[in-house]
Amino acid sequence: MTRKWWHDVVVYQIYPRSFMDSNGDGVGDLKGIISKLDYLKDLGIGAIWLSPINKSPNVDNGYDISDYYDIMDDFGTISDMRTLVDEMHSRNIKLIMDLVLNHTSDEHYWFKEAKKGRNNKYRDYYIWRDKPNEIESNFGGSAWEYDKYSNQYYFHLHDKRQPDLNWENPLLRKDIEKMINFWLDFGVDGFRFDVIDLIGKEVDNLITKNGPKLHEYLQELNRNTFGKRDVLTVGETWGATPEIAMLYSNPNRNELNMVFQFEVISLDKKEGGHKWDLAPLDFMKFKKSFSKWQTCLYGKGWNSIFGNNHDLPRMVSRWGNDKEYRVESAKMLATMLHMQMGTPYIYQGEEIGMTNVKFDSIDDYNDIECLTMYKERMQQGYNIEEIMNSIYVKGRDNARTPMQWSSGKNASFTEGIPWLKINENYKEINVEQALNDKDSIYYYYKDLINLRKKYDAIKYGEFKLILEENKEVFAYTRTYKNEQLLVICNFYEDTTEIIVPREFLGKDYSILISNYKEKTSLEEKIKLRPYESIVYKL
Repeated sequence: MTRKWWHDVVVYQIYPRSFMDSNGDGVGDLKGIISKLDYLKDLGIGAIWLSPINKSPNVDNGYDISDYYDIMDDFGTISDMRTLVDEMHSRNIKLIMDLVLNHTSDEHYWFKEAKKGRNNKYRDYYIWRDKPNEIESNFGGSAWEYDKYSNQYYFHLHDKRQPDLNWENPLLRKDIEKMINFWLDFGVDGFRFDVIDLIGKEVDNLITKNGPKLHEYLQELNRNTFGKRDVLTVGETWGATPEIAMLYSNPNRNELNMVFQFEVISLDKKEGGHKWDLAPLDFMKFKKSFSKWQTCLYGKGWNSIFGNNHDLPRMVSRWGNDKEYRVESAKMLATMLHMQMGTPYIYQGEEIGMTNVKFDSIDDYNDIECLTMYKERMQQGYNIEEIMNSIYVKGRDNARTPMQWSSGKNASFTEGIPWLKINENYKEINVEQALNDKDSIYYYYKDLINLRKKYDAIKYGEFKLILEENKEVFAYTRTYKNEQLLVICNFYEDTTEIIVPREFLGKDYSILISNYKEKTSLEEKIKLRPYESIVYKL
């Protein structure tokens, strides 16, 4: 495998609106990010993925772009963006830009022009039909919105103010390529492509994901833009299987470097249900899913490794214990992920163990998906406690509460009124506290990042799941040339005993990292403490 810079680095995702406010308006901004670059450099971060910063009316928190060439007013100016790129590069940190290529805002120039009439040159930049079909929006309701001026319906897989682009139009694709090359020339080091698996849709055939021309479009985009540069590209692909992921990320196909896949993310919802229909995590499927992705893509593609992002609940609340064992379970989950092959992505606040939030009223929530679900399920007669519990567990605002920098006013995120309420536990969980505690989650993440830089077995080693039938422990090996690592993680709060396979006994070993001070020796029988994780170098 040809070595690339993104094999070594850990990427840190910033949700700009919630990261750091520099001017007291309650909204995070680019200058706020610049002020915290040294913090991220010290953590060991090699690249930052910025959630959308382009001009937007903010119907969907920036995922509704009205101008691809400009910066959202709340975040700053193009000059601030220039400063951010330069300051990042001076610290050897690369910038990954979030681009939404499936849809725009209805306030984008293209759509404003398209609405002027059927003969407008931009009309075919979007998808119009005389009659709607049964396709539903991801946010609920029909995916078609009637336009009375032209007596046609336009297509939107998200909110009606986010019309889908028509990728069958070559003129649109040329304009997209022109825009991407602009940002590459600006100095951007890569892109995260939002819901990229939707751009090949064929609405008349009821195909919305993984359409027949999807990979043709990506290969064309690669050829005419980022394929010529040494940059990172990652696609958000909710429906991807390992086989589909190989099509995206196999270097010989010239599409993307990797994808975000969400198979594991879907294991705590009812079969055939919506994300809000909760079910206990199936742990056996959970670890076998990770194993499948690690083994199927080995030597044929590249994985992304993550448990958090701006759309997901906090990992420590979802899969760990965010009360009594918050620190131990956060470290265990980090170990489980960061010892796997792929590029790890840390979401802001993950490195200090930020948790889900429970706001008292629906009025305190901002996320359009959450608010739409609340309205629909209230109309459908759902119990309000059931609705709110689903939001507490799965709502996207769990990830979007402002970053907790200190125990001071507003967690030192802003001197104004925060755009979204801050989690009340900020006085106990914050960066200032983490930096002053050498046993904190922060320093554990720092150690994990350093280990990835040091050991090829972490970056390139073959993955093998062991103790496959154990219902409490996630254990695996990573093997590369003469390096072998044994990773053992107790996924629950009960003490459990395991029998270590004989092939790992009687060897010299060292402990690379563990989330307990008193280290556990590698013996035939090991008692694992609550949420204990340990990595042995054999």
